[in-house]
Amino acid sequence: MRLTNLLRAGIVVIALSAMLVSVSSAAQSPKSGPPHSQGFGRIFFPNPVASLGDQTLTDQDDADYPALQAAYVVVTLTNLDGRGYLHGDWAYIYKSVGPLAYSEDNTFIYDRHDDRFEQVMAYYWVTEAQKYIQSLGFGTKYRPINMEPQDIRINQLGLDNSYSWDKFDMLRFGKGGVDDAEDAEVILHEYGHAMMDSQSDPFGSFGSSIEAGSIGEGFSDYWAVAVSNVIAPTADPACVADWDAVSYISTEPHCLRRVDLDLYYPLDLVGQVHHDGQIWSRSLWDIRLALGATIADTLILEAQFEFAPDTSMPAAAQVTVDTATRLFGEQVAAVVQAVFQARGILP
Repeated sequence: MRLTNLLRAGIVVIALSAMLVSVSSAAQSPKSGPPHSQGFGRIFFPNPVASLGDQTLTDQDDADYPALQAAYVVVTLTNLDGRGYLHGDWAYIYKSVGPLAYSEDNTFIYDRHDDRFEQVMAYYWVTEAQKYIQSLGFGTKYRPINMEPQDIRINQLGLDNSYSWDKFDMLRFGKGGVDDAEDAEVILHEYGHAMMDSQSDPFGSFGSSIEAGSIGEGFSDYWAVAVSNVIAPTADPACVADWDAVSYISTEPHCLRRVDLDLYYPLDLVGQVHHDGQIWSRSLWDIRLALGATIADTLILEAQFEFAPDTSMPAAAQVTVDTATRLFGEQVAAVVQAVFQARGILP
């Protein structure tokens, strides 16, 4: 949730087998130290419920109990600045409850009962999200999107709540139930808001109406499952943040929200951004299913540069269709238009 939108809407948000994965480095940013550096870290990939397919898992007060052990994955951490902390080109862990994770040899192996585990989670997933953005051509062929070290604070909020704060260009993840940064899709959701902040002019101005705020929430839900599905695909990709949700969603599967609900515009609008955003996220998900990840994510991200801060869903949908035409031609644009028509967003 963007904090600005949270305040405008007046709502409180409930946030959102070891293996080795190697990935290439991206370009260095001004905030990074002199050398590029890689390391290793233990994370959830993307979260225990999704990766293990086990709906019985619960928080158990941050306990590292036996049923969770198979959910841990050791990954390569890229783009570190070489100074021993989780500071790098695209993610910058700068505050946390307890000490910042530090390693002279860039090995960050923790379990979930150690708050430094969430620091590794946030560093890895934000870095991988930015690398995926750049793999689509943003920063080279297209305009950059949040192409800087993203400041992140871990477990410094006593509520079960997380947000992207445009005023300070910061992501902040809270505690309570499953600590929010234990779930990759909560991290990616908040990064989605930071991306939209960076695409708006002036910075952080997007979301000044309920429908625009709903688009922001819908996109961020979509971005969470889209990136998760590219990097760590699971059996139910449309379920958002199934690990974070176990503390307060009793039905199974445990999903904070879904991106495949059968909702329509304007019939199913209720004036609540997280609910209404599921109309938008369903549209984006259907575009992805129809066109594939690369084309869909490229046109979806490029279109967002042109969204008015107070846009409506029909206006944003038309911008997205126009962007599809510009980037990929009439046939692709016709598919995008048909998706928005099927949801009632376009006539």
